[in-house]
Amino acid sequence: MNVEELENESVPENTTAVLKALSDPNRLRIFAALLRGVSCNGWLTEELGLPANLLSHHLKVLREAGLVQDRRDSVDGRWIYYQVDVSTLASIHQWLGDFLNPARVALQPHLCGPEATSSESNNLAANFVLEAATA
Repeated sequence: MNVEELENESVPENTTAVLKALSDPNRLRIFAALLRGVSCNGWLTEELGLPANLLSHHLKVLREAGLVQDRRDSVDGRWIYYQVDVSTLASIHQWLGDFLNPARVALQPHLCGPEATSSESNNLAANFVLEAATA
């Protein structure tokens, strides 16, 4: 894929928000717990050992990134249930799988600087590619 294709590639709208949300260790733990199924705030507090206000903050960030959905208990509205937004997860999963595919790595270097004009540039480029491929 060349630069123009990458620039025109369809990137999910909330990709940076999702990556930022998942960059925090506590949010990763919360998200991992929610991958096991729908959970309420009380269970998450106990399971993860986080203070309720900190859990609430992290859940808000995950919700705003589109990773988590919530709903209030129909009998007692003080209870809130959280679950992973499967459509967002599927979209990000597809995009990351494509974006981080090792087959996308170009093996032809774009030399610049003194190596680009050197008579040995082809050998240097070939060695660089060989080193990268065997690493």
